[in-house]
Formats: sequence, structure tokens, C-alpha cells
Amino acid sequence: MAFLPDGRLLVTEKAGRLLVVDGTGNTSQPVSGVPGVDYGGQGGLGDVALHPDFARNGLVYLSYVEAGEGNTRGAAVARGVLELADAGGSLSDVEVIWRQDPKVSGRGHYGHRLLFDDEGHLFISSGDRQKFDPAQDMSGNLGKIVRLYDDGSVPQDNPFHSEGGVTAEIWSLGHRNPLGIAFDLDGQLWNIEMGPKGGDELNRIVRGENYGYPVVSNGDHYSGKAIPDHDTRPEFAAPAVWWTPVISPGGFMIYDGALFSDWRGDGFIAGLSSESLVRIEFDGDNAREAERFDMGKRMRAVLQGPSGAIWMLEDKKGGRLLRLTPTKTGNN
Repeated sequence: MAFLPDGRLLVTEKAGRLLVVDGTGNTSQPVSGVPGVDYGGQGGLGDVALHPDFARNGLVYLSYVEAGEGNTRGAAVARGVLELADAGGSLSDVEVIWRQDPKVSGRGHYGHRLLFDDEGHLFISSGDRQKFDPAQDMSGNLGKIVRLYDDGSVPQDNPFHSEGGVTAEIWSLGHRNPLGIAFDLDGQLWNIEMGPKGGDELNRIVRGENYGYPVVSNGDHYSGKAIPDHDTRPEFAAPAVWWTPVISPGGFMIYDGALFSDWRGDGFIAGLSSESLVRIEFDGDNAREAERFDMGKRMRAVLQGPSGAIWMLEDKKGGRLLRLTPTKTGNN
């Protein structure tokens, strides 16, 4: 989800539709010009983000899965100019600015979440594609968080810029399936990612740091084979919070509004298998789960609205768009 300056909401659906939703919940016809997606498994149309100067240039960024040669595929990010209309709108001048490299077989762990910082850099989370070792392979961008300029070019102050090629994109490495990235009120980047069998992680993201997957994890392989825990390999960055049983994060944001005044600066995670909204409290470099709300459905996304309300998307067929506001007696 992404809010437009006029208060309307852009919503992606995995099968490939980009919709405009107005303040009363009415949904537009699909926006035309959206790139075709390779839909299946965990793949399809992913995130949507507005350029920081959207009001002037109209640029919208979309992440999605595209097919490669043979039975391969990978995430990509494209940008185009959004022209709104009463019935929906269209994208024009669409260009691909980033691709997962290499493309591999399978339909899982794309990640592909998008986030701009205050200086206009674009951060993209890139999953390991369920291939494990690529998260530690510096010749590719799988299992990484990458940092680019808004046109897809690579900033010279990236930690591995001198190595050139795809390696120059990398901001951090050793990630499994990062499904949420957000800045806290001090400008510190955090990410939430799915662990294997156990070990979902909330990480404080530091330039050039290695977060250890698949060498270490506080979970184990689905086969039952053990993975060494983080505390066995202190050279890798350990998570600030980890979960076993898992919460299965689907999305993540850090709240900076006034409507839920007691929660300003807190993080919120949309939980899939946990069917929850998880509230996180931060204390400098540390964090903890402070509260969990039972939503009764798999929750795919969470976003702060212009008025400070918390918006959530339910997962799967029949999923609803929810708007959460405080009761008269307080945040709850």
C-alpha cells in the first residue's frame, strides 16, 4: 500500500493488479500500464512506493516478479509516471531500474520491499529465493538489502562500491526473506524477516553488516537439520528480537503519527500465521515485543495513514482493507 497526496490509496494485488482506493473504500478499475508479472507461489506484484518528489514528477515504483530464461525468475523494480483518472489511471514511461541477480528456479522468498530515505536513496529488500547460500555470495544480490539512487544507479558511498557490478549495490547481507523495512524516528533502518523453522528476526540494519543467514539462525531447517544459533558466531550481527514460535511477518512500519500518541516511535508488524498485529518498543539499539493484537486473519501489510490511523490488509481471497483508530478511552 501507498498513500497518494490527495488521501487516496494505491494497493497492489499479487496477481498483478494495481488499484486506487478512495476514502470511502471504493476501488477503481485496475491501473493500466503495470508490467506483466510471473504469478505463482509467493511471486507476483509486490510493493508500491511513491517517489519522494511525487507531487512534481508523478513517479511510482513497483516491485514484481518477472520470468527469465528456462524455468527461472526473479524480482524486479520498475518505475513509471502515474496519471490518475476517475476510473483509476495509467502508468506511462515505465522502465526497469533493478533486478535480482541471478534469476533462479522456484517461486519463494523474493522479499522485494521498497523504502526511500530522506535523501532520496531507494532501499530494496531482496530475499534468498530459498537457495540459502546466495545470502552470503557477494557476486549476487540475493539475500541482501540494496541501496540505490532513484534511477537505479549506485551511490559511491555504498560499502562495497569499489568492487563494482552487482556487489556495489549491497548495503547489508546474510538475510533470508526480508518482508519489511522501515526507519525509526532517529533515522535508523530496521528490517523484519521470516526465519526458517523458528527464528523470525527483527534486525537493526548497519551499513556493510552481515546478518549470518544461512550460517546462523535461531531457527532450524524445515527438514529438522539444526542451524547453529547466533550466539555461536559473534562475528555475525544478531537480531534485536527473534521469535520461536514464529509470527510470520508480512509487513512492517514504524509509527510517527499523533493519533495513537502513546505509540509514537513504536514498530508494528503484520503477522501472517500469527494472525496478529505485533507492537514493538525501541530503546536505542534494542527492541522488544510490547503487545500483540489478535486480528483473527492472516495480515499481509500495515501502513500509517495521513491522519495517523493504522491501515492493514488481510491476506488471501476475501481479504479486507482495515482502518484502525483509537477508542475514546485511549489507544486500545
